[in-house]
Amino acid sequence: MNDKIRILISKVGLDGHDVGAKLVAKALRDAGMEVVYAGLRRTPEEIVNIAIQEDVDAIGISILSGAHMTFFPLILNLLKEKEASEIMLFGGGVIPLSDVKELKRLGVRELFRAGTNTSEIIDFVRREIEKKKKRNFTAEPAKKGRSPR
Repeated sequence: MNDKIRILISKVGLDGHDVGAKLVAKALRDAGMEVVYAGLRRTPEEIVNIAIQEDVDAIGISILSGAHMTFFPLILNLLKEKEASEIMLFGGGVIPLSDVKELKRLGVRELFRAGTNTSEIIDFVRREIEKKKKRNFTAEPAKKGRSPR
């Protein structure tokens, strides 16, 4: 079993500014994680499909466009529809605090606002994936042949 944490980092929608996403991807990779960078202007469907194909532990979305209240719920719903809800969703960007609370209530695990230190993101991902792996260690086999990540 590969214990290395696998993360998909992507931009969604028409958001074309990817400096932050690339910075986070590099920081996670430098911290020893496997990072799949899906790039700019991806649809929620593409992101979920890539995440499933790449067997990632988590999806990290960078969003600056203001469409976070549309895209994060869409991604969560697609993960559920494709029986891949075990893939953790987190994100960051320019997101008002009032929206952060609602998105977390819907199931986004964490949202990092602009200026967050990458070490905070790394620590969060490690902690959450470790918790998930401990829970799955004693859980039933994963659905549809997916490994219990």
